[in-house]
Amino acid sequence: MTGNHRNTSLTRRRALAVTGGTVAAGGLAAAGYQSAFADTATDAETTATASATSTGGTCTQLMTSVTEGPYYLDGALVRRDITEGKSGVPLTLRLTVVDATDGCTPVPGAAVEIWHCDAWGYYSGYTTANPGGSAPAESEEGDSANDNTYLRGYQIANANGVVKFETIFPGWYTPRTCHIHVKVHTGGEKEDGTYEGGKVNHTGQLFFDDDVAEAIFALEPYSKHSGSYTTLANDMVYDGGGVTSGLLTLKAVHKSDTAKGYKGFLTLGIDPDAENTGAGSGGGGTPPSGAPGDAPTGAPPSDSASPSASASS
Repeated sequence: MTGNHRNTSLTRRRALAVTGGTVAAGGLAAAGYQSAFADTATDAETTATASATSTGGTCTQLMTSVTEGPYYLDGALVRRDITEGKSGVPLTLRLTVVDATDGCTPVPGAAVEIWHCDAWGYYSGYTTANPGGSAPAESEEGDSANDNTYLRGYQIANANGVVKFETIFPGWYTPRTCHIHVKVHTGGEKEDGTYEGGKVNHTGQLFFDDDVAEAIFALEPYSKHSGSYTTLANDMVYDGGGVTSGLLTLKAVHKSDTAKGYKGFLTLGIDPDAENTGAGSGGGGTPPSGAPGDAPTGAPPSDSASPSASASS
């Protein structure tokens, strides 16, 4: 998607409260992976990078929890590959969970849950919701994905707090920029392929550089969705803080071929004693127009405003 898709008509609004100091309940410390993304990087190197985000033995609060949005569904599967055959530019997402109250030490066993839209802006479970602009119907994608489970899943952090997902680069929907939703859970356990019990320590969103997103949106199948793509500067959740506000550090798999995919990395610092589900919290919750009211679970709030309202999901 080229520059003429940029949406400059939306009013800029900061939906996150970002402060310095030590982490508060529900806070998130996010830092980009500053060294190489080589698959040969060891877990020891990852742990060292995470520890480097601490200050005086305590992580600084870099970003607070935000809304889970209107498209959350319970019961996502524990799995590494969440694509289910969905077409798009490959994305390997590597996240590290650390304890922001204990010198950024790893949190083994933490469950990281992610969900995001497909290349045309559709979410599983809400496939009739209009993503805005002009896009084919989700049913026209012709893949074998389960309409209630694609592009959703959990991974359980290893001894170094690391999880890794295989997915596709998300598309977009009006009035939001390209993003991935994330929750970090602790205290539960895997049962029958899902994660049960425990509590949610953090609810947030991950973001992508505009230049990378627009290069990808010019490719098939993304290019079949035309309209006004909202840039980071005009998004109502992203607050402009870079990696401290959830901006993923990205590295192209092949420097001259965007279609080969990307690797993304972020360190998530949680307070294991905090609880923040993101449900009903600030920062929006407005679905694109046409969101169904009979979705299985996680339906948009009944009082959600229209896409032109000031809040967003």
